[in-house]
Amino acid sequence: MRALLVTHGTRGDVQPMLALAVALRRAGHGALLAAPHSAAALAAGQDVEFAGLDEGPNRLLDDPLLRQAVDGGYRGLRGKVTAVRTARRIKPLMADVLRDLGGIARGSAADVVVHTPTVPAQHVAELLDVPAVLAALQPGWVPTAAFPCPMLPLPRLPKILNRASYAAVGAMLRAYAGTTDRWRVDQLGLARRRGGHDLLHDRHGRDRLVLQAFSPLITPVAPDWPSTVRTTGFWYLPDTPWTPPAGLEDFLSDGPPPVYVGFGSMAGRDAARTGRLVVDAVREAGVRAVLATGWGGIAPPSAPGVHVIDHAPHQWLFPWMSAVVHHGGAGTTAAALAAGVPQVVCPFVADQPHWARCAHAVGVAPPPIRRQHLTATTLGEAIGIAVHDTAMRLRARELGDEIRTEDGVTRAVTALADLGRRNSVD
Repeated sequence: MRALLVTHGTRGDVQPMLALAVALRRAGHGALLAAPHSAAALAAGQDVEFAGLDEGPNRLLDDPLLRQAVDGGYRGLRGKVTAVRTARRIKPLMADVLRDLGGIARGSAADVVVHTPTVPAQHVAELLDVPAVLAALQPGWVPTAAFPCPMLPLPRLPKILNRASYAAVGAMLRAYAGTTDRWRVDQLGLARRRGGHDLLHDRHGRDRLVLQAFSPLITPVAPDWPSTVRTTGFWYLPDTPWTPPAGLEDFLSDGPPPVYVGFGSMAGRDAARTGRLVVDAVREAGVRAVLATGWGGIAPPSAPGVHVIDHAPHQWLFPWMSAVVHHGGAGTTAAALAAGVPQVVCPFVADQPHWARCAHAVGVAPPPIRRQHLTATTLGEAIGIAVHDTAMRLRARELGDEIRTEDGVTRAVTALADLGRRNSVD
């Protein structure tokens, strides 16, 4: 079996699909990963066959107005206006991504197409006449009556409205339907088709295989999801040797385990202010810290007991930490869970509040601190709880042991292989 894996976004969107590619290869299958050009080095480090896509919407990550809206969680009238304007700006950028994907598809000999929801690669699968499989990195794509859509900032709803809340996610994707339709007809040469934007059903109305790349130990699994929805566990890359820079290695060995602080690609509008806030919080909590600047969301001043890095592999770094402070991205949450250390989650947007609530609900984090409510005092107090609460530390260690035994990526490969065998028989 040969799989074409398609994703777009930041590292958190790419790394799970890269892990799937590695696992497919390990099982004797072929895999081509199509992702933004900026992910080429990441794929090369795992010796995975790679095809680059235009950076597309990633180009907006440094936009000052977008940073301001993200910093405020898209709240208020200004945040809503920015969200609408951003959606309009994404359309031509997404067209560039689809243009590249079309070229890759025509040169592909895939037996299956696996894609994340925001890239409509089900059309590529139709072109190749092979199954399309949805890779969901967070819950919220498959409707259920059991709970409302986790990706929406909704108040508690009457249970009867739970399933209806998922329509908002579909509406978000349909906002780019015109761009997708033009690409489907003009470049892929396919006929315009009603229902072509349905992620969960093929052109014959049958349920598609959905691989949910997260753990049922951390987020609820709905009893009314169809049998084609498989919640596998998180998709982790295999451990690979990594040599830390001398300064980081010296810092780690020169005192008690520090706290990690990093907000990934969630770059706020005032990186210097965030840096000062974090340093003050670390000082108030009386801990040492490793601060990851990431995409520029934190620009800390020099301070004793604080070591600044650009980034480091989470799988290598987090087990050294006494706690992990982060923005609530699915990938960072998964890495902290696997490391078995408590978390402090400061969510910004999208699925991040969901992971923040889940981490607190399962007992590995204090209550989340929304970015708008983040102060040196609130963060310092939360860090103190995460570092010193014995029950929380024990729970994090126990849950980490369970998470690591799930081997979600192997379960995903098994499901894909089963699909391939059924498809060859049909």
